[in-house]
Amino acid sequence: MDMERTNVGGLLREWRQRRRLSQLHLALDAGVSQRHLSFVESGRALPSRDMVLTLAESLSVPLRQRNRLLLAAGYAPSFAERALDDPALKPAMEAVQRVLDGHAPNPALAIDRHWNMLAANGALAPLLQPVEDKSLLTPPANALRVSLHPRGLAPYIVNLAEWRAHVLERLRQINDQVADPALSELERELAAYPGAPHGPQRGKGNAIAVPFRLRLGGAELSFITTTTVFGAPLDVTLSELAIESFFPADEATARFLREAQDEERTG
Repeated sequence: MDMERTNVGGLLREWRQRRRLSQLHLALDAGVSQRHLSFVESGRALPSRDMVLTLAESLSVPLRQRNRLLLAAGYAPSFAERALDDPALKPAMEAVQRVLDGHAPNPALAIDRHWNMLAANGALAPLLQPVEDKSLLTPPANALRVSLHPRGLAPYIVNLAEWRAHVLERLRQINDQVADPALSELERELAAYPGAPHGPQRGKGNAIAVPFRLRLGGAELSFITTTTVFGAPLDVTLSELAIESFFPADEATARFLREAQDEERTG
């Protein structure tokens, strides 16, 4: 890594350019002079701790990267990064499990910043049954890898080309916000998988969202997905945790899920 990228001014300029903001725009938003911001970015002035945090907030820099900015400026990190089993995170993790359980009979899973599956409700298991390479499900299983791998769910996704184009575009958009090399590597891996065109695909004109359409046994299931995150987190781990929820896009899928839940209960 070159010095430009380890210098706090260079890092701030990189984030500003990533957000496509001018120095004037950022200076006005952060309540500083453009001249001072220019000095900070060029390394002629060292920002205070508060200035680093103010600029990071204006740039919507992820908490993990805010710590990096503080370290580059010579300050201690502001945001803790706890393990998932840390007692301080217990209320949050219990809330996650309640959301997952309450989402049944619809599938839902919790993921970390690299899309590794951390927890799931029982409704997800039937969707994973067709996975041929069971090593893909070995923790920490990656949700995107499982869905697009040729020995994962890819052979059973009815609209594979459309779904893969959606996943790759979403991954690019997320990484444009967080600048994570691991996500860039994951994107390259997924894009190299065989079996579907690489170009953008368009869904049906009357669709409200790109559906996830899965062939499971003799049924064709159709889902729309949502993402839930914690509001105003102050812990790095918590800020990077999300819940992916699958809602039935038609009555046939809703009925399948209800029947699967009833079968599980009667055992």
